[in-house]
Amino acid sequence: MKPVYLDNSASTPVDPQVIEAMLPYFTEVFGNASSIHSFGQRARAAIEEAREQIAELVGAGAKEIVFTSGGTESDNTALRGVAYQQRDRGNHIITSRIEHPAVLSTCKALEQEGFEVTYLPVEPSGLIDLDRLQAAITPRTILISMMHANNEIGTIQPLAEICDLAHRQRILVHSDCVQSLGKVPIDLHSLPLDMASFSGHKLHAPKGIGALFVRKNVRFKPFMLGGSHERKRRAGTENVPGMVGFGKAAQLAGRHIGEMSTRVKELRDRLEKALLQIPGTIRNGDEQRRVPNISNLSFENTEGEGLLISLDLEGIAVSTGAACSSGSLEPSHVLVALGRDKRDVHGSLRFSFSRMNSDDDVQRVLQVLPSIVQRMRSMSPSFST
Repeated sequence: MKPVYLDNSASTPVDPQVIEAMLPYFTEVFGNASSIHSFGQRARAAIEEAREQIAELVGAGAKEIVFTSGGTESDNTALRGVAYQQRDRGNHIITSRIEHPAVLSTCKALEQEGFEVTYLPVEPSGLIDLDRLQAAITPRTILISMMHANNEIGTIQPLAEICDLAHRQRILVHSDCVQSLGKVPIDLHSLPLDMASFSGHKLHAPKGIGALFVRKNVRFKPFMLGGSHERKRRAGTENVPGMVGFGKAAQLAGRHIGEMSTRVKELRDRLEKALLQIPGTIRNGDEQRRVPNISNLSFENTEGEGLLISLDLEGIAVSTGAACSSGSLEPSHVLVALGRDKRDVHGSLRFSFSRMNSDDDVQRVLQVLPSIVQRMRSMSPSFST
């Protein structure tokens, strides 16, 4: 059977057109982009073209795009950079309980350095309560970091309203946009974020390349120190092939973004609708306010790890809402924040699509998953149909 890959929120296959665009920068155009000779300047020109391609996808100026090694570095740079830059003005940061670990772990580290962090709860839908956000703001608040689309449940936060609340009190706003880039339109001309994190490998570009949007006139202390690369905002010899690949992937994403809200969403919805017919199955997160490619479902009285392994044996790749760490099953912090029952948390699966998925992929999952769920439940003394 042809393998079925429905774990695109973890990583996507690199588009062949992206590979083709990158290849010359491993061989004939190999110069250091900081060199002034022709070898270096050809590499420099490629980087600037890639920067323009990413800026065009998100409605930003090219000079507002800083290349990084990925979403994690972008998140770290944004939070630490603003915290250190604004420390004389305040030391309070607001985020949510369902952020990516790259944000949560950075916030925990900043707490050890004397910063105060408020971790806002979310509604059962996964959405932030704007009144709670307003109440959490203090005169010492310097930054709000709220992800655009959640990586587990896909819920889209009301960033425009969050920015409005923050900017009225001169508070900067950062958003982890790793899961929304290329899935839903992002227009930073109209969405007044101050900083936004992106990652290439969620967008059919290679791993190890990302970007941070830094709005003009927003100041931060660089996280990576050394040379004057990236206009002194991120030191380190440029990953030219990766940048070219990310740029090409961004260009392709712009061409296909309409397909995400139509064909890809239809695939997601068809799979979800059929699986929700299985008794004891629950959708996690808001049904409407989410990216079109993610479905997170809990199957009562099952174990997500067991479901995942059983599907993998059938050639189907998905992910679980619970992570196995050092031999112990740790519940998903996102689903816990939604107030889900422990059994639902441990029995959850995330299905995430890309434009490379097909009707056959959905059909294959529907052929095998219901019987897997039934088999697992037959071994559970607490489940009855």
